[in-house]
Amino acid sequence: MDSVLRLEPGVAAFDCDGTLWSGDAGEGFFSWEFQHRLVSDEVIRRERARYAEYLAGKVSEDAMCAAMATLHEGLMEADVRRAAAEYFAQKMASQIFPEMRETVRRLLDSGCDVWVVSSTNEWVIQAAMKHFGIPENRILAAAVRSDQGRITGDLTRLPSGSGKPRAIREVVGKDPDAAFGNSRWDADMLAIARHPFAVNPSPDLERLARERGWPLYWPDSVRR
Repeated sequence: MDSVLRLEPGVAAFDCDGTLWSGDAGEGFFSWEFQHRLVSDEVIRRERARYAEYLAGKVSEDAMCAAMATLHEGLMEADVRRAAAEYFAQKMASQIFPEMRETVRRLLDSGCDVWVVSSTNEWVIQAAMKHFGIPENRILAAAVRSDQGRITGDLTRLPSGSGKPRAIREVVGKDPDAAFGNSRWDADMLAIARHPFAVNPSPDLERLARERGWPLYWPDSVRR
């Protein structure tokens, strides 16, 4: 935390899954909402088949992340928001890395403009950010258009891979002073930051970080 705060970043960008907490909230909600029958049996069958193809390498990361947002077409957005909040409180809040939450808090207290950038659907990320004090207008996540409160199938944003720096530049309007990520899908975002940090890195991001001299950090719970 001290090494980050000493940099006095004006703008910071954080990935979420695996960076701010352990595990993948997007995939977790995907399974949870099927178990709770939030969507129809037809949608469940279709998306489970798509997910199996994704695991087999036949569906791209971007296509799968998009599907995890657009599969809610026809549902009331308020209902999905409530479900996402219930899911995160039940399954993910306890997985938050205390050091990362404290880092975010101290950056916010210092006046840093803190953004989160995630390919997980925005309802889950909105629920998560209530645990960090980050407002909804600082969230860049997978999003779909709603019409009179009902979710459509129109994808409006998908910050994954190269989509992360693109979303930052389109919305924030400048490259971050500091960026934090854990996987190869964050590498493009880390590359545009003045000060990139690999947090709880996957093996491929760890290799890249060592090659480029990016600082590496593992939260205490991961080390244990």
